[in-house]
Amino acid sequence: MSKVKILFLLALGFCLLSVTQVEARKWTLQECIDYALAHNVTLRQNILTKASAYESVLQSQAELFPSVSASTSQNMSYTPFPQAGRATVANGYVENSIDKVYYNGMYAINFNWTIWNGNQNRMKIRQNKLTEQQAAIDSAITANSIQEQIAQIYIQILYTAEAIKVNQQSLEWSKENEERGKTMVDVGTFSKADLSQLTAQRAGDEYNVVAQQSNLRNYTRQLKQLLEITDDDFEVAIPDQLDGDALAEIPVLQVVYERALTSRPEMKGRQLAVEAGELSIKQAKAQHLPTIGLNGGVSSNVTTMSSNAYGTQLKNNFAGAIGVTVNIPILDQRQTRTAVNKARISLESSQLALQNQRTQLYSTIENYWIQASINQAKYKSAVVNSESQQTSYEMLSEQFRLGLKNIVELREGMNNLITARQNELQSKYLTLYNLQMLNFYENGQVK
Repeated sequence: MSKVKILFLLALGFCLLSVTQVEARKWTLQECIDYALAHNVTLRQNILTKASAYESVLQSQAELFPSVSASTSQNMSYTPFPQAGRATVANGYVENSIDKVYYNGMYAINFNWTIWNGNQNRMKIRQNKLTEQQAAIDSAITANSIQEQIAQIYIQILYTAEAIKVNQQSLEWSKENEERGKTMVDVGTFSKADLSQLTAQRAGDEYNVVAQQSNLRNYTRQLKQLLEITDDDFEVAIPDQLDGDALAEIPVLQVVYERALTSRPEMKGRQLAVEAGELSIKQAKAQHLPTIGLNGGVSSNVTTMSSNAYGTQLKNNFAGAIGVTVNIPILDQRQTRTAVNKARISLESSQLALQNQRTQLYSTIENYWIQASINQAKYKSAVVNSESQQTSYEMLSEQFRLGLKNIVELREGMNNLITARQNELQSKYLTLYNLQMLNFYENGQVK
């Protein structure tokens, strides 16, 4: 194979690779969601919160076991004016010595163990586990909120992208009419005043195209901000066809609600709050019960005041102790009763919050269901109306060319067609969004 062919194949491969890379930069809805769930800062902070809660669980579990500590103290004392010394016998003579500086050393190992405190320690473990579960639920709530925001902006981008095409088509028609008007002015069958109206129509359509393109850039910026992407080379993948999805069957309202009751994290969070409230009452009541503890330890000491060797002193001074402590509450200045009453109030508040969450959940799902039903019906009618207005405009355009219709009738027909197209787009994407949300609340995922 010649060098020219090899270079040509390499260049072709590089071009194909470049095209593939460009296409790969177009993000689908699922890719946006997956990226956000993996990189969102708030979600990562929630993961750290859950890890911290898990450490609290481990600590409360460790509190079931004794605590053991070792201690030692090393002291040097100086007495400059002692009243008495120490007498020793050396070489048959009695000698007196006075130690102005002497040393004491103490060594000890102690333990404390709460044997029973009304099961408060075990209830604390359960409370910390509920806190850990709540942290996980908070993370799921944040993830759901992010998915809903991404779906909303993504569908808005799809709508705007298609709206640009509609406005571009309108602009093409306006340009054709303007050119046709110029020709008619040249032959004397059309006034310059009428031509100015066609020019104004063309300029207005150009403005609409630019405005929609600006909206598309703005929605894309919002999506990038939500994904926390700073790359300029970001583009959303636009599906070729979405009409069939807008005509999909609308799920049953009650079925969606019942499934959401058992799967939505905000409902689980409210239920956990009720469980935590019930546990708080038990913990508060346990403060009335006695606490039984076991403590003990071993110790020894050495000093230079003794003539014995350190090893002998450690042996002779070795001591051990063990004891039981029972603490029985009698009067606590109403602290326990207040704690119990406040825990009951908190539980009732959590129960009301759960009830309110159920109502809000049903209202949210019902709104999505109503909007999906209404906009799907509008979309079906809008499709028929768009086809009718398209046919009508084509006839008006031909009649205008033949001089049978005036500029006012032509502009009115064109405006009716554009309005019909816009109504079709709006109803289609509102239907898609609400169907998406119903599926999300029913199955827990955005498609």
